[in-house]
Amino acid sequence: MDIVIPSLGDIDEVEVIEICAAVGDTLELDDPVIVIESDKASMELPAPAAGELTSLLVALGDRIGEGHVIGVIDAAEAVASAPVEDQSAPATEQEAPEPTTDGQTPDEPNKAQTEQAAQLDVLVPDIGDATGVVVIEVAVKPGDEIREGDLLVVLESDKASMEITADYAGTVLSVAVGEDEEVQQGTHIATLAVTAKAPADSKVEPEPTGAPSAPAQSQNDAAPASPAQPVPERSAIQEATEADAAAAAKIYAGPAVRRLARELGVQLAGIQGTGNRNRVTKDDVKQHVKSLMQAGPSETGGGLPSVPTVDFAKFGDIELVKRTRIQLRGADNLHRSWLNLPHVTQHDEADITDLESFRQSLKQEAEHKGIKITPLAFVVKACCSALREFPFFNASLHIDGEQLVIKRYLNIGMAVDTPEGLVVPVIKQADTKSIFALSAEIADLSVRARDKKLALDDLQGGTFSVSSLGALGGTGFTPIVNAPEVAILGVAKLQTKPQWDGETFQPRKMLPLSLSYDHRVVNGADGGRFMQHLTTLLSDIRRLAL
Repeated sequence: MDIVIPSLGDIDEVEVIEICAAVGDTLELDDPVIVIESDKASMELPAPAAGELTSLLVALGDRIGEGHVIGVIDAAEAVASAPVEDQSAPATEQEAPEPTTDGQTPDEPNKAQTEQAAQLDVLVPDIGDATGVVVIEVAVKPGDEIREGDLLVVLESDKASMEITADYAGTVLSVAVGEDEEVQQGTHIATLAVTAKAPADSKVEPEPTGAPSAPAQSQNDAAPASPAQPVPERSAIQEATEADAAAAAKIYAGPAVRRLARELGVQLAGIQGTGNRNRVTKDDVKQHVKSLMQAGPSETGGGLPSVPTVDFAKFGDIELVKRTRIQLRGADNLHRSWLNLPHVTQHDEADITDLESFRQSLKQEAEHKGIKITPLAFVVKACCSALREFPFFNASLHIDGEQLVIKRYLNIGMAVDTPEGLVVPVIKQADTKSIFALSAEIADLSVRARDKKLALDDLQGGTFSVSSLGALGGTGFTPIVNAPEVAILGVAKLQTKPQWDGETFQPRKMLPLSLSYDHRVVNGADGGRFMQHLTTLLSDIRRLAL
């Protein structure tokens, strides 16, 4: 059984960051095989069934996508030897003429004696120092019948292309690569059920062990030309790359990316790659073009002034700590959002004294259900009500800048702090769930985020985000909008404060709230009304039932 990468949603590629099993290991159902990571979170890929891991087709650092076969579990080779016995009699009848009849009579019995069904993995051969080699054509699909020499896939580097052909006839069982996928020496291309024909019309015949060897070679002088044909094509990549390896290494990008750059009229030299080993991807090209269009003409020809470089070591001992992939991608996303969105943040406080009393009254019932109810569940519920009242906060700005995409569903993202960095899992259809259901899902997503158990689907589809500092402290902060969303609510530490009731000061539990929004979509008056509606709901939660 093939182990396949599941649906990744709108994510093109993920990186293999951990190998959890080795070939020969006996796995149980759902035992982790590898750990993959996107720019948002990490995820374990479990075994789809119990059995022995017979093949592992990926390595640390590989970039893979949806549908990619990463290994095989309990894939036994099928060797059929029975059909040979049925043809043994006619084979012996042909043995007598073999020494005297050259070329014709032995053909049929030779095939009958040497054919046997076997499973063969086709791998990328030696391609020298070539980098950025991608698949530009897949010529077969599972189930296809192929002959020796039939085309399987076509590879292309920056300098040359190369065809991978079948060495034997048989049937295609599976194809492990797709178009525009990057490969390297040893990458698994396909699995074939082949007819293991003795290659050899140009080699020693199986029956006469020694004497016919020399005649066989002399009688088939033209035969080696066929299997030798791929060699010049394979060496074309090596020779072309070795001739100019330094130049090819300057810009690490595949042919498909280079073609896209040519079509859009941009120079790859000006694009910073975000792929593995700083490889320039299609998304990098598109983002570069988008930034150029948004920036417009520049009189100075430069961007923001750079921060001066300081040699901190001259002041004392230092330590360099590598940031995780999630931290790096999160920083890029926040920076992009901060630069592209005109942020405005409004602050307010909600009196949740009555809400806290009600929450405490539910404590025993929640424990009976195995749930811990936190104020965040009420905040999410109140946000859903406010978003229904003010749909512009549940929208995104259309790419043309002239329209709004109003979403009729409410998926609330919640920021979770993990050892690897900040991730934002999404509570789908949050408006349809009860306080108990929201509390259970918040706890579940938080635990799975910290344990790297989130599925990629858990991180997609958000329409509005909530970032809660909980008991960490603070009276307010400026959360950055999680673009393409247009608003985010920050929740600071609950504090007991004296509040004037008209006659005396009363101790009330006040919850600081900070609402950041994209000022291109939301104006200040709407922001004020949203906060007023939200604080009213939290102050009197009975209104959630209206």
